[in-house]
Amino acid sequence: MTTEEKVRAPAEAARWRERQRGAVVFTNGVFDLLHVGHVALLEAARAEGEGLVVGVNSDASVRRLEKGTDRPIVPEQQRARLLAALACVDCVVLFDEDTPLALIERLRPDVLVKGADYARRAIVGADQVEGWGGRVVRVPLVKGASTTQLLARLGGKVGP
Repeated sequence: MTTEEKVRAPAEAARWRERQRGAVVFTNGVFDLLHVGHVALLEAARAEGEGLVVGVNSDASVRRLEKGTDRPIVPEQQRARLLAALACVDCVVLFDEDTPLALIERLRPDVLVKGADYARRAIVGADQVEGWGGRVVRVPLVKGASTTQLLARLGGKVGP
């Protein structure tokens, strides 16, 4: 399967989900500048089940999250394809809403994973996943690994 084939529209992702026999894990994020913290989160998420779906905020959704006027740096289709290239990722779905709740409700994952920087009560979809018998897992962050920190280290020196 090519990386492009792992990037699915919500309806395609729902059909993929229906075919899965083991536990399906869901996580989401912007994944703007892919770094070791992202990889650690995704690998930990994948270890929680047999299939991993990654919801990725669309460019418009990122701008509404107030990440900064210059974000995202990497366009949505490129961010999705980079994630799809990772061996631990089975399915990538872009979403345009402010939160992934509709996508979570549509895909009904068995496990919902977020970084430990999110309090349990702040994890969108946690109540729904636990309501249908699933689990919520918070993964420890990799110290010093964030897109914001990368950008700060670059000091705005992006490009020639």
